[in-house]
Amino acid sequence: MAPALAVRDLEFSYAGKRVLESVSLAIEAGEFAVLLGPNGAGKTTLFSLITRLHDRRRGEIRIGGYDVRRQAVQAHARIGVVFQQPTLDLDLSVAQNLAYHGALHGMGPREARRQAELQLERVGLSDQHRTRVRRLSGGQRRRVEIARGLMHSPRLLLLDEPTVGLDIASRRELVEHAHRLCAEEGVAVLWATHLIDEARPGDRVLVLHRGRLLADERAEALADRLGVANLGDAFDLLTGGLTGGEEAPCA
Repeated sequence: MAPALAVRDLEFSYAGKRVLESVSLAIEAGEFAVLLGPNGAGKTTLFSLITRLHDRRRGEIRIGGYDVRRQAVQAHARIGVVFQQPTLDLDLSVAQNLAYHGALHGMGPREARRQAELQLERVGLSDQHRTRVRRLSGGQRRRVEIARGLMHSPRLLLLDEPTVGLDIASRRELVEHAHRLCAEEGVAVLWATHLIDEARPGDRVLVLHRGRLLADERAEALADRLGVANLGDAFDLLTGGLTGGEEAPCA
């Protein structure tokens, strides 16, 4: 089977400045991968290219084997997204937000309602379907966005800094839920963050810094390769955070 996401030799420049340089990666079905990088590393730009919010680039992007340019409809039917900035309509109910998303993906009212009930149950919000979004907590709103992103049964879920502004308990809950989606539903998840503690032991970690992919391996393997105690020290070494010097090379 084709990877849920395959990126090859991706490059992107903005106003004459290189933002992404020769980025290549692949995420398999059911895999949880953490895209770890400081603010300004290029994480949001990468997501924008995958979702075609930006399109002036070099390289290839495929979702489930479909090229996002030449086979855009098939590719984007297989992707769900939780953007860094909340995008729910605060004055609509939870169910209305999900129904609108379903309609955008060609679902009839009955199918959209069935999917909404299923996804809200998965995120533990079945009792909130009639609640206006503005009455929900920040963590609940993020869970609604995940439910919305899964309405059309995508095989890839992109989450761009999804825990920004959330408390520790809500952050932990979202990370756990994303892992469950991988294990139980076979959804591939690419989780972008600048928070090192959101990467769990055993997670695959992709370190992006200044538009370059500096590492792509399990957290423990990365620390061992660089001869440091933990992922935090490995990240500091790769990005020059400890010494302010040059980045360590990618294996």
